[in-house]
Amino acid sequence: MSGELWPGLVLLCKRPALGYSKQRLAEQIGTERAFIIAQHLLACALEDVRLWPGHTVLAPDHQQHLAWALGLAQASECLAQGEGNLGERINQLDGRLRQQGQQSLIYIGSDCPALCFDDYKRVSYLLQENDSVLLLAEDGGVVLMASNRSWPDLRALPWSTPQLGEALSECCRQAGQRVAVAGQLFDIDHQQDLRPLYVFLAADARPARVALRQALEQLGETE
Repeated sequence: MSGELWPGLVLLCKRPALGYSKQRLAEQIGTERAFIIAQHLLACALEDVRLWPGHTVLAPDHQQHLAWALGLAQASECLAQGEGNLGERINQLDGRLRQQGQQSLIYIGSDCPALCFDDYKRVSYLLQENDSVLLLAEDGGVVLMASNRSWPDLRALPWSTPQLGEALSECCRQAGQRVAVAGQLFDIDHQQDLRPLYVFLAADARPARVALRQALEQLGETE
């Protein structure tokens, strides 16, 4: 696929900060350790953005973090998310991007460093025959959501729950969209997710993933 045929890649992100990053993980391993992991998780997502062959968007969760996002200089453009829950913010951001002329968009967060080129390629090919494509999380959530059409109203979906994947899929189908599921990966929410991540990353030579694995080893999160 040429760069022109690749969908746009949108990274929804938070600026890592003590007491703000990975709060569920912080409750289990401590604020400072969770902050370190959050920094590395973001670096992995930014690695994907930097290598993306098409248009890229970095979307921090608050307007006040827009200057920080611009300073990273990793994406084609930076747009701050709006107000409301995650569904409302995605709807607002998606509307702005489609008004700019973007037709096919992939949304990711920074919680799934297991994402690799083959996953993105599979999603991109599925988008050629479907309206929307989801890559599910093992816990029932979603690690990637992509669409050739505007998302339906997402505000009422059960965000951050194990019911999200099924609910999002059904929401799109109710809106008349043809939906495909591109597979399933694990994301990082709890301490129990760190050991499988450490093992998984052993075969990953991408620099940010190598640095994340080294950080997990230094923090003792290998068993």
